[in-house]
Amino acid sequence: MDESQLIAAAQNGDLPAFNQLVLRYQNLAYNVAYRILGDPDRAADATQDSFIKAYKALRNFHGGTFKPWLLRIVTNTCYDYLRASKRKPTNSLDDELKKGDYNPRFHDKGEGPEKYVERRELNNIIQQSIEQLNEHQRAVIVLVDIQGLSYEETADILGISLGTVKSRLSRARARLRDILQEHQELLPAQYRFPHRENATDIRQ
Repeated sequence: MDESQLIAAAQNGDLPAFNQLVLRYQNLAYNVAYRILGDPDRAADATQDSFIKAYKALRNFHGGTFKPWLLRIVTNTCYDYLRASKRKPTNSLDDELKKGDYNPRFHDKGEGPEKYVERRELNNIIQQSIEQLNEHQRAVIVLVDIQGLSYEETADILGISLGTVKSRLSRARARLRDILQEHQELLPAQYRFPHRENATDIRQ
């Protein structure tokens, strides 16, 4: 069945059909949750919670594209997780980097050991830098610059205007650039930038 048929079947209570939708989108949902939350266990929990919410709310889906509808649930669930953890003190970036490596499920097994180590180091510092952003900046930079979604798709997912997407993204990029500049010594050598206006590509 194509996606529209799967959705229609799931709306009629066909759980295997919904499970097929889960299989199609679980990696995307997890990746978004991981980038926003920065913790593999919480990201897995948020992903599971999101699919449960999606199944319960599926009767309210009245056509359109399923992906932005689902990702809106994922990002809102991540917001809830972030707000629940706000009572915890914010650690410094240096302390965060000591916690461990970037999640291994993003390991490209086709690359050599040296490239993998370099990419892991870069992804680690970028992820920890993203965690220094506020929840709204995290979401927009993850959706646009990490997942490669358009401004229009991001606006639809987050339920905000196109202008708000652009302004939040501009502030998020500027803040991320400043954080990376403050910790250039933690970046692999080839990604260090000598001038303020130069920034590394966070989609590496």
